[in-house]
Amino acid sequence: MQSSRTRSALFLSVLAITTTSQAREYPELEGPYMGQTVPGNLAEVFAPDIVSTDGWEVEGVFAPGMREFYFTTNGGEYSVATVVGFRQEGNIWKKYTEFQRDGEVTFSPDGQRMHMAEGYKDRVGDDWSERKELGPMFQREDWGIMRLSASAKGTYVFDDYKSGDLIRISALVDGERPEPEEMDPVVNTGEWTAHPFIAPDESYLIWDSEREGGFGDSDLYISFRRQDGLWGPAINMGERVNSDKWDAYATVTSDGKYILFNRGVDPESNNIDIYWVSADIISELKAKDLQER
Repeated sequence: MQSSRTRSALFLSVLAITTTSQAREYPELEGPYMGQTVPGNLAEVFAPDIVSTDGWEVEGVFAPGMREFYFTTNGGEYSVATVVGFRQEGNIWKKYTEFQRDGEVTFSPDGQRMHMAEGYKDRVGDDWSERKELGPMFQREDWGIMRLSASAKGTYVFDDYKSGDLIRISALVDGERPEPEEMDPVVNTGEWTAHPFIAPDESYLIWDSEREGGFGDSDLYISFRRQDGLWGPAINMGERVNSDKWDAYATVTSDGKYILFNRGVDPESNNIDIYWVSADIISELKAKDLQER
């Protein structure tokens, strides 16, 4: 297990934002999923030696439609945290953009909005607008938002590292957005609770946290929403996903087939890689949850 000091340094390094840097060259890739051989039921490194190297690569996410892929990197040619975007043209993936990271990139389920913490960009043709702010409700000085995830109904779920590592939720009610509320202890238990991903249909929530009974550091957990609207128990996603290292930042591809997440391979050298695994585990855990009710 990492020491508290090492764990804090790893966590805070993911927040780093500075200025622009020199571009890195990437090869062109052929085929779906960035030309990668898809994983099975055991997590594997995503795009080894291309996206996942011996450096700091985090927050891998395919945009809805599966024709764009984004991740954030720092180190080497990149002296700052930089989002790198690839686009599939025909059957070939090419790097088409990079920009300074200002909040962790997620997408609205329709793919028309790129969320970046308390800000966002809207799709304009084949490009994106300038970053805009969600408004005063999300720009509080006492909140520290890293990732905000949105459902198809417009529900926002986001983390808050300034308030003791909490996750908050705000669902639209009759077209109006109420003040975000802290989620209950099903989610907000343990340490380093962060980086939520809500399913487009709000049927489940995935996040990471360091809890008793885990694998030794932050693990990925899932909770399934029940018919009464309440969230079921936090379920550790198990050894096919989690390890004794730092496992965090899950997203599920819009086709529902794969989970992408981060693993702290070597905290001493700040080596973090992007991993992926079959999303079949979600339906398996849901079936088990139903049996145990």
